Amino acid sequence: MTKIEVNGAVLAYDEVGTGSPVVLLHAGIADRRMWRKQIDVLADRHRVIALDLRGYGESELPPTPFSHHDDVVGLLDALDLPQAALVGCSFGGAVAIDTALAHPDRVSALALFGTAVSGHEWSDQTNELWEDLVGDVDPEDFAATAAGEVRFWVVGPERTPEQVDPELLAFATAMDERALAAELALSAVDVVELNPPAAGRLGELRVPVLVTAGAADVPDIRQLADRIAAEAPQATRLPDVPDAAHLLPLERPTPTNTALLTFLT
Repeated sequence: MTKIEVNGAVLAYDEVGTGSPVVLLHAGIADRRMWRKQIDVLADRHRVIALDLRGYGESELPPTPFSHHDDVVGLLDALDLPQAALVGCSFGGAVAIDTALAHPDRVSALALFGTAVSGHEWSDQTNELWEDLVGDVDPEDFAATAAGEVRFWVVGPERTPEQVDPELLAFATAMDERALAAELALSAVDVVELNPPAAGRLGELRVPVLVTAGAADVPDIRQLADRIAAEAPQATRLPDVPDAAHLLPLERPTPTNTALLTFLT
């Protein structure tokens, strides 16, 4: 693990390999550890940087306004990298898209797994699924909230916990409890969003885009993958990965790594 000052905050990241640079951006229920099954595989061909976004994992959160997409470019500046391919999952995918829109000359490609999109409003169907699977939880009870989020996102609405690797569930729960503490702290800081948001601007993306999702993920996520593929001019939509939900790269590393190596090459 290395730490570096970016835009007034000290951010933590892992870096391995040499070659064309690739930055890995984690889900909002996770941290950079979710990429543990990708880093070494990609490092055979690429300079791989797995970042803890500001406030998450081991990255600091000073009480000053900031934007995640500017932090990504700040990291590239600090590492003297003119461009990088961005790989994102969920919230990390949304940050990757925002970065490509805000700083189009700094991003060479986007690979998106179960991605969110800034400005997207969750459907009634997804909100109803949350109520059915999770219900009301005390947001200050990190253990209960993490259990609910892991049930919703990592297990998914079409599976039961018994159908999912218990080690994956335990690791995801531990990451999510830490991420919930990060989100509580972030709620007290002015996080500057992309304006206008990405939801109405996917057609502006001018880089190759790879997009896929887990077949067991919530419907909105799979539909967002379809939307990105339809609207981004250079997008490739891979089929949904069977028996995988929101943390697709962690749950199904083999198809994830195959897709990444092919796309990034």
